[in-house]
Amino acid sequence: MRKAPHELREIAGWMAATDIGFLELRMPDAIVRLGRRGDEVVTLDDGQRDDDAPVTPRPAATNPPPLDTVTSASVGVFLHAHPCAPAPFARAGVHVRAGQTLGLLRIGVLLLPVAASRAGTVAALRVEDGATVGYGAALVDLHSL
Repeated sequence: MRKAPHELREIAGWMAATDIGFLELRMPDAIVRLGRRGDEVVTLDDGQRDDDAPVTPRPAATNPPPLDTVTSASVGVFLHAHPCAPAPFARAGVHVRAGQTLGLLRIGVLLLPVAASRAGTVAALRVEDGATVGYGAALVDLHSL
């Protein structure tokens, strides 16, 4: 169920009329991410879904790289996956890129992405799925690349 270009332009127009800085639409065959660059609303990536891509864990090192902890930007409920999708955004041992979504923070009906601060390997998800978290709570540990 792909979105037609005119539908994406309409969604981008709605987004431009608000103060929303990031919007992610997940469909069975694609993910569309829209964001702001100045006053423009742009597509942030190619939108190809890569949930089923094979994952190669990083080989164990004698001196593990330093940990970078991703923290909660607000009070809310931390979700490992989108409520409509069974696959979690990240698992321990998976390589992630800077800005990649690691989970969601649910505040009421609003779902905010929790993104990787830098490229690395997920060391651990520190909070259970559906747990209530406070501002600054440690959510995900990353080994920097």
